[in-house]
Amino acid sequence: MRENVLITGSTDGIGKQSAIELAKMGYHVIVHGRNEDSVNQAIEDIMKQSGKDEIDGFSGEFEELSEVKELANKIIQHYDKLDVLIHNAGIFQKKREVTKDGYEKTFQVNYLAHFLLTQLLADLLENSEKPRIVNVSSIVHSTAIDFENLQGEQNFEGSKAYGLSKLCMVLFTYKLARENEGSRLTANCLHPRVISTKLLKKNYGNIGSAVEEGAANIIYVATSSKIEDVSGKYFVNQMPQGSATVTYETNVQDKLWEVSQEMLKDYIILKG
Repeated sequence: MRENVLITGSTDGIGKQSAIELAKMGYHVIVHGRNEDSVNQAIEDIMKQSGKDEIDGFSGEFEELSEVKELANKIIQHYDKLDVLIHNAGIFQKKREVTKDGYEKTFQVNYLAHFLLTQLLADLLENSEKPRIVNVSSIVHSTAIDFENLQGEQNFEGSKAYGLSKLCMVLFTYKLARENEGSRLTANCLHPRVISTKLLKKNYGNIGSAVEEGAANIIYVATSSKIEDVSGKYFVNQMPQGSATVTYETNVQDKLWEVSQEMLKDYIILKG
């Protein structure tokens, strides 16, 4: 039986490269991008580079939570199970912007939309024999979280907002692992290395490693049989490493989960 893998933000960068490599490995890849044009172009490229002629794709703008729900509904209609969910989509904002949903854009796109998508696709993941959730974080994830400034309400810096969103992904991972302890589902996160992606070039210049290196780190956490029963870990260079001290504080994990549920109460009745 084929294994279905959904990769958010897979129309370029390490997401696209991961899709190419996973397709080569025999996984059924589901591409996600912001719009239909980018998705269709990515599918064409991935098929050409992987040699596979069956790649699916769906669009959905993470700046709008209603589109995240529409994306989930499309996937639910097309598949009876989801084996691997890779949360890779991300942005870097130099200036503070607020989405139509009323949330700071970096926070919503990099974290909150992924939280929502996970909840919406929970049943499909449960239908898999050994489902995995893989959250792409970063070594620059913040070392503290201020719940009074989650949206940059008091002060905003692009790099701090980005680091905070990546901290949220680690906290989310560890909470997911706790919530699903004893089940078949595993949840892990990783730092893919500093990779020469569109996001990096735009904000820091061309200083990163090749996308193939970042993709290799994602693919390891998503597919390696060596860690199929490992959950709640932060990987760097395919090895579990320590993350910021605050990420291990269960009360902080719980509070972020509760705050996120409250933000998303209009979109789904969440569990836990």
